[in-house]
Amino acid sequence: MLSLEKKHWHHLTDKESIDALETDEIRGLTSDQVYERQKCFGLNQLSVKQQKSNLRLFFSQFNQPLIYILLAATLITLLLKEWVDASVIFGVVLVNAVIGFMQERKAIKAIAALANAMNYEATVIRDKQKRQIAVQQLVPGDLVLLQSGDKVPADLRLLHSRDLYIDESSLTGESVPVAKNTTLLPIESMLVDQHNMAFSTSLVTYGVGKGVVVTTGDATEIGKINALLARTTKLQTPLLKKMEKFSQALLWVILFLAGMTFLFGIMHGESWLDMFMAAVALAVGAIPEGLPAAMTITLGIGVARMAQRNAIIRKLPAVETLGSTTVICSDKTGTLTQNQMTVARIIAAGIEYEVTGAGYTPHGKVHYQGETADLTKNQALSQCLKAGVLCNEARLFQKESSWCIEGDPTEAALIVSANKGGLDHEVLHSDHPRCDAIPFESEYQYMATVHHHESEDTHLVYLKGSVESILSRCQSMLDESGNEQALKTELIEQQMQQLAAQGMRVLAFARTEHEVALGAIGHDHVAEQLVFLGLQGMIDPPRKEVIESIQQCHTAGISVKMITGDHGVTALAIAKQIGLLTSESPHNVMMGAEIQQLNEQQLIAKVQQVSVFARIAPEQKLRLVEALQAQGEVVAMTGDGVNDAPALKQADIGVAMGREGTEVAKEAADMVLTDDNFSSIVSAVQEGRGIYDNLIKFITWTLPTNVGEGLVILMAVLLGTTLPILPVQILWINMTTAICLGLMLAFEPKEQGIMIRPPRLPNAPILGKQLILRIIIVSVLLVLSAFWLFHQALVDSGNVAKAHTMAVNVFVFGEMLYLFNCRKLYVSPIFTTLLGNPWLLLGAMFMTGLQVLYTYWTPMQIIFHSAPLTWQDWGYIGCAALVIFLAVSLEKQICKPKVAVNV
Repeated sequence: MLSLEKKHWHHLTDKESIDALETDEIRGLTSDQVYERQKCFGLNQLSVKQQKSNLRLFFSQFNQPLIYILLAATLITLLLKEWVDASVIFGVVLVNAVIGFMQERKAIKAIAALANAMNYEATVIRDKQKRQIAVQQLVPGDLVLLQSGDKVPADLRLLHSRDLYIDESSLTGESVPVAKNTTLLPIESMLVDQHNMAFSTSLVTYGVGKGVVVTTGDATEIGKINALLARTTKLQTPLLKKMEKFSQALLWVILFLAGMTFLFGIMHGESWLDMFMAAVALAVGAIPEGLPAAMTITLGIGVARMAQRNAIIRKLPAVETLGSTTVICSDKTGTLTQNQMTVARIIAAGIEYEVTGAGYTPHGKVHYQGETADLTKNQALSQCLKAGVLCNEARLFQKESSWCIEGDPTEAALIVSANKGGLDHEVLHSDHPRCDAIPFESEYQYMATVHHHESEDTHLVYLKGSVESILSRCQSMLDESGNEQALKTELIEQQMQQLAAQGMRVLAFARTEHEVALGAIGHDHVAEQLVFLGLQGMIDPPRKEVIESIQQCHTAGISVKMITGDHGVTALAIAKQIGLLTSESPHNVMMGAEIQQLNEQQLIAKVQQVSVFARIAPEQKLRLVEALQAQGEVVAMTGDGVNDAPALKQADIGVAMGREGTEVAKEAADMVLTDDNFSSIVSAVQEGRGIYDNLIKFITWTLPTNVGEGLVILMAVLLGTTLPILPVQILWINMTTAICLGLMLAFEPKEQGIMIRPPRLPNAPILGKQLILRIIIVSVLLVLSAFWLFHQALVDSGNVAKAHTMAVNVFVFGEMLYLFNCRKLYVSPIFTTLLGNPWLLLGAMFMTGLQVLYTYWTPMQIIFHSAPLTWQDWGYIGCAALVIFLAVSLEKQICKPKVAVNV
């Protein structure tokens, strides 16, 4: 039986590969061999990890401390026979569970999407016959034929290649299609440099080839990514971590206070039943029933705001995670750059020209020393641009309001540069129709095309290719006047190196004449005595808005790292252009080969010191994210390819590209950018910070009520007096104020200077010392006010219902005025406008109307044991609420932070 221990297939010759796979390069495998190998190696498909059942997944949503508290609240209100309140609280729990269930089910589809990517057919040779079979039926040793438009069905060692180009961007991050060959490679060659291999699910963009299957299914490179994706554990978001700790602490505080209430009451000789009901009342009061709903609604509003800024949130908690981000790991191509190759420099007759404009839109000029270049005064420039158009297989066309291309992006850039120089590519093709060509072959590193010439005896031949291959065939070069002069090889090589040092891809151009009588053109006809025309240097230009966004990140204390499969020189050039390398970060690039030599601890030690990572393999992206997280960073990771999926899933916030991204990447991500723009991530970070602020504002607002209600019950038991607020009244306060008042904070606009603050520390508590102090102050004032007004009403009227109504209203209106103080966490509303959030004003008006009904409407009086109040009573309530408002304003002034607060 065939044994396939781990082999470095790129380091084996064609014959060694064929022999190791026990196949035949002409006949392929026999039917018997295929049958035996399918039994041994299984089908060529990716394994899908066994997932939880839907029922188990749904019930796992209830396994949270805060949910325990709400379930306890539901049980308690049922014991009190308050059916409506119990239904409302349990409804909140149920809605949260359903949302969580739906989010997790959607996330599980990532692996399924990856498996579905392999449903297509392949052309193979078996028993010396060419056949079309489903890719699942492939086995190691099968001979596979490739042509333009095919998806590679398995990992192949190439045996034959003619002009074969394969787009591996989704697997390796390489920005342009890769030229393939059959040359033997060193054993240490990285995945992105294995040009004699073709990898499963990559796309053939040009040419033909033949390869032998070396691995199938889970053993392929895409299969390894699938295994990483299945094995990757999604970390809990910073907010959920903090809310879990907060909920656990709150649970124990509530249980402790309820227990103390029960014990103190028994010690004072109260009945068991009365003290049990008092403990129940305290628990009901202390539970923030509106908190889960507030979180869901606030995050939901954030989702809507982000959608308006080109960021689609797939998982609700990701909204807030963006605000906690400390590091953004960004892909280069299409995110930091435009993903549109653009000629930026042209060198002809030894003169360097600048080309303005970016992308495929042919708007721009060819400049020399700030002025538009005149092609009639530099024939070498004219011929260089003309060669770029004629020796070309791409097509540039306008579709609706945008410019589109067909073919290789590099060749499309040459058409655009000619248009900017004043040449019409359609007219050129019409005036110089092609009559023959030598296609690009990796062995020769050039392409040649033959065109009709004015002379009937000769044809014009234009070449483009690598500088080395073109220069070696030239004996002269054109000067500005179009005359031939001696070839200045050293100068040209020096100019080429200068362009390459700027991260540009440099192509050289030449021409010659071909006699018509010679017939079809061959490599020998262009082997020597060519005329050198010039160089064109091109680069995928950075997005203009990215420079400002990078600066915003640095100001906000967020580190930005580029992780790309592209070459180090190109990555470094782009990084310098966009300001990615700050004075604090080293001006160097860490290559994938270097990372491969580091163990986990060494990588963790170095990862924060480097800003640019180039030639990175898929599993290395995951290692980089894990290394940053090990340093305590909150990591946002962008990506668009299949190779990015494990890192996207591992990151605290995975960001997929909406336009160019694969479905696998989108399913693994938490957020999808509709415009594939890095600046949209920065906008989303800004929104995330604002959302977190609003959640903190809600918690800071709601806790004094809950703490105050609990303390009112505890003090009443300790003092042996009547409860100032009944359990049913506590539920009324909690549910109505949370909906009418607290939730209005979700609409609060972002505070100024939100992107000047440093990121929140991941291990910082959800509430700082100043906010805890404020909660205590407000809680104490509410308790004192409620006791004072309750006993004052009892003394004045002897009416217990009226006394309860006074206590309830002082809680409601004390919360209402305190709400306006919560709009800004550290600035007093006395010094800010009350405008800016009309929802808050509407909520206050609606809450006031509800309290009027609560106080004066007979059905409400029956349900909630309330009674009418006089104008004097309302005056007392207003004064108590105003004292709370002024006390918090004073506290803000006294404890005002001297620097930007890390909320």
